[in-house]
Amino acid sequence: MQEWIIAMLVISIVLILRDMAKTILAGRKSKKEEEFPLRENHPQKEKVERYAASFQKLADTFYGMPYRKDYLSAGQIDRILKDTNEHMCSQCYHREICWGNEKDSLYRGGEAMIRALEEGDENKVNQIRSEWAEICGKSVQYLETVRERFQKERQNLIWGNRMIESRLAVAQQLTEISKIMEMVARDLYDIAPAEPEIQEEVRKALKKRHVLLKHLWVMDKAEGRRQMFLTMRARSGQCVSVTEVSQILSEICECAMTSAADSRCIVNGEYHTVHFVEDVSYQVIYGVARLTREEEKVSGDNYICRQEEGGKFVMCLSDGMGSGMDACRESEIVVELLEQFLESGFSQETAARMVNSALVLKGGEGMFSTVDICALDLYTGICNFLKAGAASTFIKRDHWVEAISSESLAAGLMQQIDFDTSSRKLYHGDYLIMMTDGVLDALPVDREEETMKEIIMDIPDENPKEVSRGILERVLGYSDYRARDDMTVLVASVLRK
Repeated sequence: MQEWIIAMLVISIVLILRDMAKTILAGRKSKKEEEFPLRENHPQKEKVERYAASFQKLADTFYGMPYRKDYLSAGQIDRILKDTNEHMCSQCYHREICWGNEKDSLYRGGEAMIRALEEGDENKVNQIRSEWAEICGKSVQYLETVRERFQKERQNLIWGNRMIESRLAVAQQLTEISKIMEMVARDLYDIAPAEPEIQEEVRKALKKRHVLLKHLWVMDKAEGRRQMFLTMRARSGQCVSVTEVSQILSEICECAMTSAADSRCIVNGEYHTVHFVEDVSYQVIYGVARLTREEEKVSGDNYICRQEEGGKFVMCLSDGMGSGMDACRESEIVVELLEQFLESGFSQETAARMVNSALVLKGGEGMFSTVDICALDLYTGICNFLKAGAASTFIKRDHWVEAISSESLAAGLMQQIDFDTSSRKLYHGDYLIMMTDGVLDALPVDREEETMKEIIMDIPDENPKEVSRGILERVLGYSDYRARDDMTVLVASVLRK
């Protein structure tokens, strides 16, 4: 429970940092702040970097703790035999004979017995019991006591390993927190006033539209996507659309510019800072078709589709183990955590590892779900796929269909999980089709992917909602129109703007 609380605090810190960054970059600033642009050697940047180093140091402390053990130590075996002797042999009149002349044989037999129990080798256990009976008259009771003590020590070992896994999960989260704080420090202060010529050109163009420019800052990312921050107001009594300002910037910068998500829509009579970014090259339209397992009222599948800051369109699909309300609750937690982490600026793999760590921390409740993420860069058309125990994803282009499969385990089963990752370049008119296991499992065994490709090819190119419905209807035809598991089909169409 303590580790789970720590994990939630870590998540809270990330969200607070994100809101702080938004407030500093896009919120209203005092006059002193307006006149003092953020610089590379700003003292607050150094402070955030120190925070990041502190989190990493704390993570290293967790990593330095003992790792999991698969077998009982020699000390634990000694404790089992000592406790058993005190319980069974202290009042026995044969004690001096057994633990005098046969001490070494009995100890080796007891140790071999415990190791056989660890390995689950009942034949060896029975063999040792037979050999023990030749020495000890209470061999049956003695060995049963050894078994009881072994089970207790084994349970302690399991709980100890669980605590170690929890510490490693927290350590991994702290490491990721350190990375995101470093990224915040880098992005937050990597900003400078625009060149005087650009400032003057923008100022004159805005003035013609009754907008007064006070400050113009720019932040050029490594990938070359320009970002601009304009502190401006409209002349008294005027209201100007932010879209109109975007058009002015597009003409001056010779590239399509648009206001960032959650920006103001209107420039009024008060000074405000508005964030503008280079517009994306692609847009996505999506649709979903779902069917709940028969005799269940709630689907165990959950999904999210959203456009993130930085020009990423992300689709996440999760299938909770089993069906009904419990499965729904599990997959809902997965997609909500993924949404929060991705919104906070984590990469999809980092977000998935954080979610896996959170599920491992709650592992005592037997919680695990599939993770299926498609993250499309709307600037380049590159789509990154990440899967953990998820069904295949399909890409349809013109007259062919490609399947992207996964062989990894579901999230929450183990701390060190290997995700299946891959990338594909998508083009105008491509369809991206995600689905849960319940859909593919309804198709002929050993031909699931081939049959699904045939189904997708037969579906006419329509809007994604109709495509998803068509796929689900064709699949139901293979299962006598009975839903033996929850079924979800998520279809996205990629279009060039």
